[in-house]
Amino acid sequence: MKRIIAFSAFCCALSAAAVVTPARIIQDGMVVEYSKPLTLWGTADPNETFDVKINRSRKARVKADADGNWEVKLPALKPGGPYTIQIGDKTISDVLSGDVVLCSGQSNMELYVYRVEDMYGDTIAKYSNDKVRQFIAPKEIAFDGPQADLIGGAWVKTSPSSSANFSALGYFIAMEMNARTGRPVGIINCSWGGTPVEAWMSEKSLTGYQKQLAQLKIDRDAGYRERVTAAEREKQGRWNTALWAGDPGRKEHWEAKSTDVAGWTDVDILKDKSWTNDGVSNIGGSHWFVKKVNVPADLASQPATLRMGVLVDSDSTYVNGEFVGTVSYCYPPRKYKLRDGLLQPGENTIAVRLVSNGGRGEFIPEKPYKIVFADGNEVSLEGNWKYRQGMRMPAAPGSTFWCYSPTVLYNSMIAPLSRYAVGNVVWYQGESNVSNRNQYGDLLTRMVSLWRDDRNDSALPFHVVELANYMPESDVYGRKAWAEMREVQKSTCDALANCELVENYDLGEWNDIHPLDKMTLARRVVAKMPLKAVKSKKKK
Repeated sequence: MKRIIAFSAFCCALSAAAVVTPARIIQDGMVVEYSKPLTLWGTADPNETFDVKINRSRKARVKADADGNWEVKLPALKPGGPYTIQIGDKTISDVLSGDVVLCSGQSNMELYVYRVEDMYGDTIAKYSNDKVRQFIAPKEIAFDGPQADLIGGAWVKTSPSSSANFSALGYFIAMEMNARTGRPVGIINCSWGGTPVEAWMSEKSLTGYQKQLAQLKIDRDAGYRERVTAAEREKQGRWNTALWAGDPGRKEHWEAKSTDVAGWTDVDILKDKSWTNDGVSNIGGSHWFVKKVNVPADLASQPATLRMGVLVDSDSTYVNGEFVGTVSYCYPPRKYKLRDGLLQPGENTIAVRLVSNGGRGEFIPEKPYKIVFADGNEVSLEGNWKYRQGMRMPAAPGSTFWCYSPTVLYNSMIAPLSRYAVGNVVWYQGESNVSNRNQYGDLLTRMVSLWRDDRNDSALPFHVVELANYMPESDVYGRKAWAEMREVQKSTCDALANCELVENYDLGEWNDIHPLDKMTLARRVVAKMPLKAVKSKKKK
């Protein structure tokens, strides 16, 4: 009988424990804003009651509503930690209190740490700081209004092994903030390459914008999106099949070291673009380039990396007939590590099968084209290559990026985080709105107001990054349009309280829409933040 009573008591204890689910961002390792009240929220059983404790000390008794939703506001945590937060039966450990920054925008905000290793490789390889953490909001779209929560995500501490996929700008912002204040720093990274400002706004905030709301109405139907995506995939599949089946270079293995290139055309890959045009129209499809290079015996035995600059659009690259790497679109740098023993003393063959989707193929100038060896020596790959056209193709079919649709990223990535306190917002976006720059000032103003209203924080500091210098001097119209966009960014920031423009023009690279110098930019961002430095302790 005693055993039965004891078991019954145990079951009652289990049933009394509240089973709660905090919001996705409320998890182990999180950093909370030290200067604002701590808001916790999530779901539980309808009308469930449970305790919230911090470091075992009870702070609140919480009751979920009839739908199972709950929220509690607590006083701000003092800077530092770690803290342990108990929410019903859930324990959130290793919580730090410090500065939280929401970083959002398109690809220059998303640009990963590993993409700036050429400039900051030594710093990245050495920097480890468990007080600097990043939460990357998962990429997700939602057409059906603001979502209650994210679909995933995790807080990650900064270390050489973990930070490769952090936002490079966010990474350097956090590094600089921590160095200045001594406080922990949490970066919330909500960014998605190519996206316009409209995607980061609510439907209500777009009132009066007929074009954007019409586009939302067109895109909202899930069945329509599925049919469009299926049709595009079929077109792309057919295009790739025709290209692959018809390419004589693939059939005859032009990548092989034994290929006879005596009758091929000489082309200087950085100066001669005759291969891209027949005198009337551009030539899309596959293009083959082969170069014979001599490698001294003392270098051939070393670890080596093949640098093939930046190519438009995609490439498959081979060394001595062996496939060494591919990149499927134009922006990323080509950095292919070569296996030991692949390079031979004496003559080696480098072959590149370049695919041009629209007939504007290119080897981007002023990028590295070389083999780099472990001891720092290099073998240049610039100059003449042997060229032969593979398969000529019509323009490749495009894709519809639903993440560009109005409201879809606000709904899925911003609204679910509106209760998580942040001290600053950094916004790096605008490249995708140059074409409607006449509207951008009002759109950005509305977005800033929306995000502030959601957080009930009319003074929330925004830092808008100026578009960097881009495009060659010969592109007069393009450069003029970007200059006008910068003026819009400046005038908008001037008109908004607590909105700072961060100068970035001089950090640009004419041949790269993703300039590497994110550290200098981060320092400029942080210099404009209203940060309070940590108080120094008085010496006894």
